[in-house]
Amino acid sequence: MSSISAVIVAGGKGERMRTNIRKQYLVLGNLPVLSHTLAVFDLCPVIHRIYLVVPEPDRDFCAKEVVAPIEPQTPVHIVAGGAFRQASVYHGLCAIPDTDGVAVIHDGVRPFVSGGQIETVVRGALKYGACIFGIPAVDTLKQVDADNYIARTVARQTIRLAQTPQAFQYSIIKKAHDLAMSDGVIGTDDASLVERLGVRVLVIPGSPRNIKITTPDDLLMAQAIYDAGIRE
Repeated sequence: MSSISAVIVAGGKGERMRTNIRKQYLVLGNLPVLSHTLAVFDLCPVIHRIYLVVPEPDRDFCAKEVVAPIEPQTPVHIVAGGAFRQASVYHGLCAIPDTDGVAVIHDGVRPFVSGGQIETVVRGALKYGACIFGIPAVDTLKQVDADNYIARTVARQTIRLAQTPQAFQYSIIKKAHDLAMSDGVIGTDDASLVERLGVRVLVIPGSPRNIKITTPDDLLMAQAIYDAGIRE
């Protein structure tokens, strides 16, 4: 199999969490959220190396408080992040030595991803070049104008809410990030950068439990999922 590298991005400031502690370091059970995420990738047999992207000042802290407690068997490389998420992903991609493999990009504050999901998205990238998770929209979607009046109702049957992990053949995702940087484009996710290349991105069914912990309400939901022991 081609070399599979995971880029776990954890550079957020956590401003919406309304706490002095970065959201990725908040404790879930007896470990930081980021440790839980890292542990899933460490135990996934298709992952060969992990690149953990964190703020530069936090590198020593992460080595001691995030990585060491789970005693990973997979090599973990701690990479200094950038000023925003896309820049942090790029730093992680640039740290990968193998340019003929697959890169799996994941948000560090999505701790409820499963090893099976990681394997599935990797297989999708190996076969199709680019593969992400998405879940159907369950609410009615309204597009509004500049004054917040409804402009139209969007057919939700064709809408998917994108999640991570997102997996890509390395040559594709690196080219997408290089082009975005040269064009000064900031994408909403990594798949949106790949779309700019004209590359088709396969969307496979995600899980509503694969939540991104961003707000205090998300943390409450995460605690409930954790306490229930629910994982795909």
